[in-house]
Amino acid sequence: MLDQARTRTRDLQTRMRDLGIRRAVFTDESSIAYLAGFWGYLGIEFGRPTMLVVNAEDAPIVITPLMESEMVAAMTWVEDVRTWEDMGQNSWGRALAGALGEAPEAVWVERGSIPAIVRNFLDDSYPGVPIKDISPVLGALRMIKTPFEIEVMKQAGQIAGAMMAAAHGSLREGLPEYESALAVIEEGSRKAADFLTDTGWDRFVSPMIHNLQILQSGRDTSMVHRRASVRRYQRADPVYFCFCNMAQFKQYKLGFDRMFHIGEVTDEAARVQQAAIDAQQAALAAIRPGIEAQEVSAAANEIYAVRGYETGYRTGRSIGVAYLEAPELKAGDTTILKPGMTFAVDGGISVDGVTAGRIGDSIVVTESGFDYITDYPRTLLISEH
Repeated sequence: MLDQARTRTRDLQTRMRDLGIRRAVFTDESSIAYLAGFWGYLGIEFGRPTMLVVNAEDAPIVITPLMESEMVAAMTWVEDVRTWEDMGQNSWGRALAGALGEAPEAVWVERGSIPAIVRNFLDDSYPGVPIKDISPVLGALRMIKTPFEIEVMKQAGQIAGAMMAAAHGSLREGLPEYESALAVIEEGSRKAADFLTDTGWDRFVSPMIHNLQILQSGRDTSMVHRRASVRRYQRADPVYFCFCNMAQFKQYKLGFDRMFHIGEVTDEAARVQQAAIDAQQAALAAIRPGIEAQEVSAAANEIYAVRGYETGYRTGRSIGVAYLEAPELKAGDTTILKPGMTFAVDGGISVDGVTAGRIGDSIVVTESGFDYITDYPRTLLISEH
């Protein structure tokens, strides 16, 4: 992983030199993980920014709180790790200023995600110095995944498959929703542990599946992103599981969704779910190198229209070390698909207060079409417990 991170940083430095960018400051956790190979610290949410300064000509610099520095130094390939403290003269602002120099011509940052306290510091410390956006430059490099990255994502897909099987196996009348969430966490964590060792860089990777389970059942299924509650399943309930903020491994994040029904499925719920499945399959059938991202969305939207449904959802999003990367599978995105791009591709319909249709998979674009990263039956799924 660290060799990959080092290579990515060198590729970015080459691109920066081509564009005349002297240095850039990265503050987003996913970008730092992608380039420097570490994450997992208590960061900006505790008022403690961690930053990676990439110089076009010189070695990169990590700036991290002193209390995180031992772990960070052990996880990253970057040799220049500079620390700061919560009080006194050794502040993060002083460390950042030292890395940027006295008179930068411009400061390149991730403008859409830079923490307010860091942006305010730059505005106050460098009045009149342009603040420019490095995000599109790094984003272009992140679009195409390497074989190494795809293999990690396929491991994440196996973990996600174990999670979904546990979700399916947990379903029965009278069970509270949160019990299904606990089953997902336990099985996913055990599966993730199978891919890890307790030596080297691996020892910093936790197998624990975390984040609140997105799960709705019954009439609440149409709410899309409600969390698991104490509600108990009833016969014929639709039950929706979304793993989009849980199916991840070594910082690579997938999209993965399935809908189940308890014991039986009503005619209306079956129609809605089948329309979602067919829309997703139409989108997937359209995926191949050379087409525009919006063409994939158009294929799904045609199915919705024929079946008499409307949807305000995008059909998919690029995935990687961040939950949302570019491009997106939606109207207006004219990005040309290329082999090595990875997407979460969804089918989604909501009938407010009644039911919903949901299905989602992660895929990688190949030379001739696509391969699945996640796998679970793509049919009407009924729990018989």
